[in-house]
Amino acid sequence: MLLTFRFTLVLMVGTWGLASCRTGTTGPAASTSPSLLSAVEEIPLPALLPAPAPAEEDLDPDFQVVAEQFADIRMLRYQVPGFGALSLQQRKLLYYLTEAGLSGRDIIWDQHYNQNLRVRRTLEGILTHFTGYRSSADWFRFLEYAKRVFFANGIHHHASTNKIQPAFSAPYLLALIADSPDARWPLMEHETTAQFISTITAVICDPKVAPKRVNLAPGQDLLQTSAMNYYERVTQAEATAFYAARATPNVPHPVAQGLNSKLVRSPDGQLTERVWQANGMYDLAIKQVIFWLERALIEAEDAAQRAALVKLIAFYRTGELRTWDEYSILWAADTTSQTDAVNGFINVSGDPLGYRGAFESVVSFRDEVGTRTLQTISREAQWFEDHSPIDSAYRNPHVRSSAARVITVVNEAGDAAPVTPISIKLPNSPWVREQHGSKSVNLGNIVHAYYEAGHTGDVLEAFAADSAEVRRARQYGSLAATLYTDLREVIGRASGQQAPECDLSGEPLQAYTATIAEARADLVGLYYMLDERLIEMGTMPDLEVGRAQYDAYIRNALLVQLAHLGPQKMQLEERQMRSRQLVAAWAYQHGRRAGSDGRDVIERRTDRDGNTTFRITDYEKLRALLGQLLREMQRLTSEGDYESARFLVETYGVRVDRLLHQQVLRRYGQLNIPPYQGFIQPRLVPVFQAATLVDVRLEYPTDFLQQMLEYGRDYSLLPNAN
Repeated sequence: MLLTFRFTLVLMVGTWGLASCRTGTTGPAASTSPSLLSAVEEIPLPALLPAPAPAEEDLDPDFQVVAEQFADIRMLRYQVPGFGALSLQQRKLLYYLTEAGLSGRDIIWDQHYNQNLRVRRTLEGILTHFTGYRSSADWFRFLEYAKRVFFANGIHHHASTNKIQPAFSAPYLLALIADSPDARWPLMEHETTAQFISTITAVICDPKVAPKRVNLAPGQDLLQTSAMNYYERVTQAEATAFYAARATPNVPHPVAQGLNSKLVRSPDGQLTERVWQANGMYDLAIKQVIFWLERALIEAEDAAQRAALVKLIAFYRTGELRTWDEYSILWAADTTSQTDAVNGFINVSGDPLGYRGAFESVVSFRDEVGTRTLQTISREAQWFEDHSPIDSAYRNPHVRSSAARVITVVNEAGDAAPVTPISIKLPNSPWVREQHGSKSVNLGNIVHAYYEAGHTGDVLEAFAADSAEVRRARQYGSLAATLYTDLREVIGRASGQQAPECDLSGEPLQAYTATIAEARADLVGLYYMLDERLIEMGTMPDLEVGRAQYDAYIRNALLVQLAHLGPQKMQLEERQMRSRQLVAAWAYQHGRRAGSDGRDVIERRTDRDGNTTFRITDYEKLRALLGQLLREMQRLTSEGDYESARFLVETYGVRVDRLLHQQVLRRYGQLNIPPYQGFIQPRLVPVFQAATLVDVRLEYPTDFLQQMLEYGRDYSLLPNAN
């Protein structure tokens, strides 16, 4: 339904089913929706983020954005300017929506791995009740491990999805448990304490137990080799057959099969879906979500917002996917309410087959000043589509421009926190977007916080090809990143249509769907960054802005993002990282000796210290190459050409140059800037007179671990096993 952008935060599928038009292969059928977070990439380069500050006068210039850092993570904070100027009704509404989101927090932990809630409650028990020595090296190693687990919403790294290995030993964990006598351990029914300790020690310390949350390696059973909790005793082939049997060819309004359920083998051997709904799986948490949504309903701003909330509550009560689509339509149609929320099962990237949506909540209100600029681009959506380099047969003749807006985030939960999107585009369902429109939002205060945290030239100067590139980035980098994000999300996500003769109700691109979707959106944004039309529209002063974005993209895709990989990693697995390298590596290879003067379009250089840089020598030729790749990306997407998708991703988007990777790790490590960032959330504090809520005020916590313990105390709603 909604839109999310994690630029490698960005933002952003289906069901296995019918043969693709070109290749006859089958794939996940129909997620009628690319992940809610299909637009999301994690922001690896703070220095390259857009800089515009929120316009409200209550932005505190002395606010400390950076709170702490540990392992490969830096914790940030963001302000919520304009909150105090909202009406009491709006503040109460935002408070209730925030409580609804936080009430679903346990769900994402259980979705990630079926032992995560037990691990979290074990860590909480030790952190709260340990009576031993809290200044030893092992204790600080334990604290770091706990923070990493809280950051990832489970025991697997949020980006690589590899298991997080503790730096302390199993015997030390046993000592921590023994010296926490008042803790209430998360025992299963009929489980002894000794059995619990044995199990939890293996889950935390044994690298062979649940080594990877999401495995996408070709040739392996993606379900049997992934620790995510979306399937139980089901093979990939069985899940594929299950949804192939449910495929509904040529149905104009298909639902997103599997979006809100777990596929399990029942005791009689049959496959069945356990639906996430009231009185179903996740019952206790979902009922609490409903409780707060019903209170939000009372404070709704207008009839449109009220109608959407009524339908969202109905979806949680019934679990009906048709009701989810009806809600998505109403939500997309509500363009007048200043307050808003993303709430539901949205991002499907955690499911290797792309069906199941992770629980997510983003509560916000509209930034009126920033929205006016974004809508300038949205109004031109059809012009951009009509002038695209893609084949005319695959252009969308009736682009429905998104209800583009810039929002001020109040609180995020579930899959959106602590790692947050910076942009969201929803609904996910293609037919809903096509027939009823969508909302495309940029998270203005989040982006501003990233910029403030990374307002340094260190990364830029360490990896830029020359001083001209540095100067261009400093002058235009902020505006370039903002425009690129707008084009990528508002124009790129709305672009294209399927081939008329092709039935794509089954997901023909299979495991490559998300990577291809991200790469195609990247290409749309990049292609138009060097178009004079942006100058005519008044959105940028000069094509140097576009050149700055080309520099930044190539620099990040071929160099800086490699800092996100561990030293032993030899291939990319995260979809945005794959998509960026695919685009840049393809352009590099096809631009060899193809410049106007016979030089490489992207020139690889090595300085006297052995440091590699990439310099663009011919921007117009590079744009032409990107247009050529965009044309092919749209063709294979429109036709469901699995083999072409597989070739592009596996040839250009996966493999890593080992020596270059080691070099990047060395260079980036010298900067002492963790590659991953996330947020401590603001706290909404209700003010009561007697039993009446008379005000809601904001607080800005500074301690990440303390917030995690507070959440565990206040929003621990699900049993240990679900």
